[in-house]
Formats: sequence, C-alpha cells, structure tokens
Amino acid sequence: MHGYAEHSARYEPMALWFAERGCVVQAYDQRGHGRSEGVRCHVERFEEFLDDLALVLDAVRSEHPELPITLVGHSMGGLVTLAFLTARKPRVASAVTSGALLSVGAVSPVRVALARAARRVLPRFAVGSGIDPEGLSRDPEVVRRYLADPLIRRTMTTSLGCELLAAAPRTAALAGEVDVPLLVLHGEADPICPVEGSRAFHAGVRAAGGALRVYAGLRHEIFNEPEREAVWQDVWRWLEELSE
Repeated sequence: MHGYAEHSARYEPMALWFAERGCVVQAYDQRGHGRSEGVRCHVERFEEFLDDLALVLDAVRSEHPELPITLVGHSMGGLVTLAFLTARKPRVASAVTSGALLSVGAVSPVRVALARAARRVLPRFAVGSGIDPEGLSRDPEVVRRYLADPLIRRTMTTSLGCELLAAAPRTAALAGEVDVPLLVLHGEADPICPVEGSRAFHAGVRAAGGALRVYAGLRHEIFNEPEREAVWQDVWRWLEELSE
C-alpha cells in the first residue's frame, strides 16, 4: 500500500526486485489516488481504505491460495496496514511498514481546529498538504520525478486530513492488538512522519517474530532512497528468517 498523494507504480523497481527472487507482488492504487476512481485525495471515512484492502486481499487469496501473504505499507499505507491488522484481524503471515503515519509531528492545534470546522461545511475542499518533497528522499532524481508526476496530487480534502489526524493516534494506541510478525522500518531523518511513532508502536507489539529497523540519515521514502536495495535486502532476510 502506497502513501498519501502518490501511487503504486512508484514502487515498480522494488516489486521487480522481489519478483526476481520468487515472490508474487500485488499492488493497487488506493481510492482517490493514482489511476483509481474517486475524488482526488479524499475519503469520507478512514475505514473505506480498510474496506478496499479487504477486497484486494480476497482477490489475492483467490489467485494464490497456496502462498503466505505479507502486507507491506508505506506512510499512509503503513497506517492502513496497521489499522487493518488491529481492527480486522486478517489471515496473513506477516506485515511490514515503512515510515508509517503514526505521528504527524507538530501540527498546530489552530490548524486542526480550522480543518475540522471547514470539513463540516466543505468536506471535499482541497487544501495544500504542506509536505516538502525534499523530505521524501536524498536522491534528487526521486524528487524530480515526484514533482513531474501527473498522477501525484499535493493537496488533500479537509475530510481526508481530519480522518488521518484521527486514525493515527487511534491506531497507535492499539499496538498490542497486532498478532502477526511485524517488521517496522523507518528513516531516522524522516521529516514527514517522525520516527518516534514507529518506535513507540513497535514497543507496544507483543506478537513474536517482529523487529524494528531505523536507518540513520534516511528520509521518508526508505524504499526510494539511494540505499534502497539494502533496505529491500533487510525485508528479504527477515521474510526468510520467518519461513525457517
């Protein structure tokens, strides 16, 4: 599951890397993102993201009933992954998060109040996200492609913003509900989703087999940083250890 504003095609190199090692990789664009339908970067209820994931998961199971399934979610997709694990208790083998949106940093209480007030009358009103693309990756080509990508929107509706603000702390408080092995990954220099959210969540997970890996100097998109292949290797080794 990709993050806010982006789409699944940005992770094609990673998908191919795992496919070359015998994995079946499935991805989709979340509603209102990429090539999926819906108002751009909008959701009425956060649970709609979970409903969509449930449908995709059913399709994957029907295509590959013999294979163990690992959910992988980045940023907002990481939040969706963790909310799904804690609320829906899916039949999956394991899960991986990257830069999960569990902590939104220093958001002004005034801005939050204004967003909630605006949502009541204009739930689909688009506002700027305030995300600095330089915080995504130290690779200038990744940033250049992000800015030039016509499928990326740098706004979100007031409804989506309010739903994310509510879902992040609600999900963060449920770490003890995770009952599958969970690999929590985060860039220590992530300015978009602070690493403290992932550290705190991992500390609350009781399921066996999990791990936390924090990468010094890496920013938000660790799967798109110059050291991306080393991160992919860490995921691969962890999956191999689980299967032993």
